[in-house]
Amino acid sequence: MIKYKIIFIVLYAIVGLPNVNAQLFGRGGGVSLAEVAKLTHSPGGMTITPRGSIILSLHQYQNTLDRVVEITTSGDVMSFPNRDISQGKKGAPFFLDAVLGLQCDKRGIVWMLDNGRRGESIPKIVGWDTEDNKLAKIIYIPSPATTDSSFLNDLAVDPEEPYIYITDPASGKDAALIIVNIETGLSRRVLEGHYTVIPEKLDITVDETSLVVKRPDGSFIKPQYGVGPIAIDRKGQWVYYGPSAGKTLYRIRTDYLRDLTLTENELNSRFQAYAPRPPCDGISIDSKDNIYISDVTKKAIGIIKSSTKKYEVYESDDRFLWPDGLCFGNDGKLYFYASQLHLTAPYNEGKNLTESPFHIYKLKALASGTVGK
Repeated sequence: MIKYKIIFIVLYAIVGLPNVNAQLFGRGGGVSLAEVAKLTHSPGGMTITPRGSIILSLHQYQNTLDRVVEITTSGDVMSFPNRDISQGKKGAPFFLDAVLGLQCDKRGIVWMLDNGRRGESIPKIVGWDTEDNKLAKIIYIPSPATTDSSFLNDLAVDPEEPYIYITDPASGKDAALIIVNIETGLSRRVLEGHYTVIPEKLDITVDETSLVVKRPDGSFIKPQYGVGPIAIDRKGQWVYYGPSAGKTLYRIRTDYLRDLTLTENELNSRFQAYAPRPPCDGISIDSKDNIYISDVTKKAIGIIKSSTKKYEVYESDDRFLWPDGLCFGNDGKLYFYASQLHLTAPYNEGKNLTESPFHIYKLKALASGTVGK
């Protein structure tokens, strides 16, 4: 692997080691918050390996050379899994085009969701074995599992069965979930256009400014944020999901999603409305089934406690500019970053208003989380 020195990320603490230099701060509610690192480019997804390395996709809106990078436990920053693959170099056995969601399983395989939208390539899942440093699997996701409007966003890896569950917000009205069998490579599109995955008619407002996208004709529309956040519980029994522009968190049993004998109407009726929540871009779940929410409008990390199934703000800070990337580290703490997505060019008439650095944080959760589960 090729090391990058101050190209993408400047570390303020060594991840995976005692964080003696991390800045501690909080809102006085008993939740300890630490800054882990600062980046010069906006991340699009994050996961942590069993060995403690932080793996980050770099958001495709930034047009970076690397699609994915790794912060090792020794503090080195590298292309992941190597420079040729991460940067799409000529002669590479395969390349990463536009990765957002990624997740490491308990075996140390990092599953990267490549939506293919930078180079208009076929969407795919790439599994990289970080223990043996080798390719584990490539699964292409062509039509009809994907459509011309597909923009594969995030994924949840089943901890018990060989399946991956994917969110595709698409153009909004045709949003869907995609179910992928890791062993066979079979993928299928479900719940397309169902009201649990399509965006609701609501404003997403940050700092009293509603997000809008400028059309080629000069008019403005609200972003069509279909299903984006997704998480699976530690036993692999429930998938939690919902549209980013939505006010309800839904869930559905994984055995229903895997059941090929269910008709479309039967599957569409098997979901549950789990709890109210604000618009969000990412979720994660701890060992006690408490669900953490990236509350993008309140600059906060929220929580839905399993005991109450009610939403509340867990930690807030003016620096949480579009929090996302929620995942658990080896220390049992919840990691996330401030991506500043609402300040990127697509939402500001083509002008990038983000300001470097982009911060990675961690905070103490109500219950610990386990990497890869």
